Amino acid sequence: MSYDWQRFKIWQDLAPEVFENSLWQDKNALIHPHQIRSTLEGLVAPELMTEIEAGLAKVGMSLRVNPYIVSLIDWSNAARDPIRRQFMPMLSELEHDHPCLVVDSLEEQSHSPTLSLVHRYPDKVLFLVTAVCPVYCQYCTRSYAVGTDTPLVQKEHVTSTKNWQAALDYIRDHPQIEDVVVSGGDVARLKAAHVKELGDALLRIEHVRRLRFATKAVSVQPMKFLTDHGWVEALLAVMDQARAQFKEVCLHTHFNHPAEITPLVERVMRCLHARGVLVRNQAVLLRGVNDDAETLRTLIKRLGWLHIHPYYVYLCDMVKGTEHFRVSLRQAQKLEKEVRGATAGFNTPLFIVDTPAGKRDVHSAEFYIEKYGISSFTAPVVAPGKAFEYFDPIRCLPRAGQEAWQLRSRADIMAEIRCGDFTGDVPWFPMPNDANRLAALPLSS
Repeated sequence: MSYDWQRFKIWQDLAPEVFENSLWQDKNALIHPHQIRSTLEGLVAPELMTEIEAGLAKVGMSLRVNPYIVSLIDWSNAARDPIRRQFMPMLSELEHDHPCLVVDSLEEQSHSPTLSLVHRYPDKVLFLVTAVCPVYCQYCTRSYAVGTDTPLVQKEHVTSTKNWQAALDYIRDHPQIEDVVVSGGDVARLKAAHVKELGDALLRIEHVRRLRFATKAVSVQPMKFLTDHGWVEALLAVMDQARAQFKEVCLHTHFNHPAEITPLVERVMRCLHARGVLVRNQAVLLRGVNDDAETLRTLIKRLGWLHIHPYYVYLCDMVKGTEHFRVSLRQAQKLEKEVRGATAGFNTPLFIVDTPAGKRDVHSAEFYIEKYGISSFTAPVVAPGKAFEYFDPIRCLPRAGQEAWQLRSRADIMAEIRCGDFTGDVPWFPMPNDANRLAALPLSS
């Protein structure tokens, strides 16, 4: 897909070298609803703007969307546009949060030995180096900390350059740590000097073998890689240094829909590929965006054409104000089967449920009770003896299940599950229905 900024009155006289400049994109990002109104003047009905403004007042992420993303949206069909849906919610599409939702759904803060660091897997840490991004995705799993406060979520301040030294000391003091994911926020918002400083510091730690820099800029602000030469050179210098030390540094990015792949993205990938940069993609399965097999197959194929490795497709985490994005585990399992085989296995993503104990394959549930939309996953290496639930959206449940969540508490429903006391044909996964085995399973509270 291409992008056309000249259909907007506010930008119609801009030359390509202006619109395609990363600094200009940053300076002209829309962060207030009134900016959306002035930008879309003459393109959309006032009712649509009212819907978006009302939606933004009810969600956990603040507004930040750059002109490039605005130019990708089909404003003649905005209500159904998959890109608009990710960044500018409409009130009419929002749903009530699931009763089992918690703000930090992956329990990152409880796995944080020091500010800015999450240590969940034995040999890997997540290093949160910034709380800002080029744009703000409405389904962000880290909405508890990323962006500015909203009426729904008051942010935790866990990322700061002041925390870096303590985090580096922790990594240095734990020789089992081999893998560091540098994220946030988005590393595209770091200064070039900070990218180099942080990369050099991590590479000096002998037992650190792999670094992953996480940035959505490849998809939402590709001009970052074409016009911010100092930042790109800092990143490439870290990669070159790693190669010289027989270590690995790669980029992790985030495309959700084929319409996000533009000629500008191809230019970026040709430059990165020429320099030997490995890029992996982590998509999120989003209702109304990519929750059909044809869209996912197209996305995966087009990423493959650009040498972006389709790594993961996550089920959308249980985050405040995002229930309308989520799909059931059964639908994710079905989509995985419909995608697998469309291209080579190494270029086929894993479909993942993320839990407080890490990522689990959607087909690996210990049990799945579709009446209540509850599946349970274990992670023996990370959290032996514990189990973690994924809850389907209530809209996906049969009527009996929907009524149960309206009338009963989570504790009551869990007690019923422990007893294996079901009537009717309750679908289970996997077979068989072993009440004794289930009763012994340590369900989370």
